[in-house]
Amino acid sequence: MPDQHSRTRRFALQDMLFVNATRMFAFIVLLLLLGILASLVHGSLPSIRKFGFHFITSTDWNPVTDSFGAVVPAVGTLVTSAIALLIGVPISFGIALFLTELSPNWLKRPLGIAIELLAGIPSIIYGMWGLFVFAPFFADHVEPWMLDHLGNLPGIGFLFQGAPMGIGVLTAGLILAIMVIPFIASVMRDVFEIVPTILKESAYGLGCTTWEVVRYVVLPYARIGVVGSIMLGLGRALGETMAVTFVIGNSNQLSTSLLMPGNSISSALANEFTEATSDIYSSSLIELGLILFFITFVVLSISKILLMRMNRMEGKKS
Repeated sequence: MPDQHSRTRRFALQDMLFVNATRMFAFIVLLLLLGILASLVHGSLPSIRKFGFHFITSTDWNPVTDSFGAVVPAVGTLVTSAIALLIGVPISFGIALFLTELSPNWLKRPLGIAIELLAGIPSIIYGMWGLFVFAPFFADHVEPWMLDHLGNLPGIGFLFQGAPMGIGVLTAGLILAIMVIPFIASVMRDVFEIVPTILKESAYGLGCTTWEVVRYVVLPYARIGVVGSIMLGLGRALGETMAVTFVIGNSNQLSTSLLMPGNSISSALANEFTEATSDIYSSSLIELGLILFFITFVVLSISKILLMRMNRMEGKKS
């Protein structure tokens, strides 16, 4: 009995240490997040005091006169990320669907490995390829067609105006789409594969087509993973630096045309942080980082709220 009692106490002590250690790790992550936020706020204070709310509504960016505004890089970040998701999500969904439901067994493994290898390519390689290969091809063969056929369309023609330079917001969005596709497709494939086979076989047995199985069985079962994969791709797109810096044009001029050069928060930080010669200049760049932090927080919060609403709606239906 004494041995049993001492063993029980030892196990209880080990369990308590394990629980407290994991709790400490979780709080360390939270403290790191709060520390990053506090440092961004502290570094942004000079800019916040000088410009106030005008900083997020101004298109000015003039280091000579110390006049700064966040509209151009913020709009560039959001637009390029939106383009990347509009193109990347459907393609990633098709890739994941093909690998899990339609691909022959001999093709699944090599194709899956190829997609994962794309995810491992450094972003600077994407940027160099985009600048030296994709941008010239885009300027010579794609943008002239867009200007001729889309530039005069009512409602959307203003998005395709200007000169065919190859670099610009649209080019940056396309490069980002290529970069996020491997991440989104890999996660979608993994979550599609965990759907119980018996559920899909039952649907096929009832006469459902492949699309109906995916729509009514696979997607409802794996919806959290699907949304998570999209958020992962969005996070990569929002924070991408080097690839965007190569192809976006790095112009602090706001334009309604997707073909014109623009800027993003990450590329502005990469290009100008070492050149900041005044305290207000450095503080404005740090405030751009704070805005990017806020944008990411809002996007993640919206995705969480969306998932909570989906869960509530499913509960009502059942």
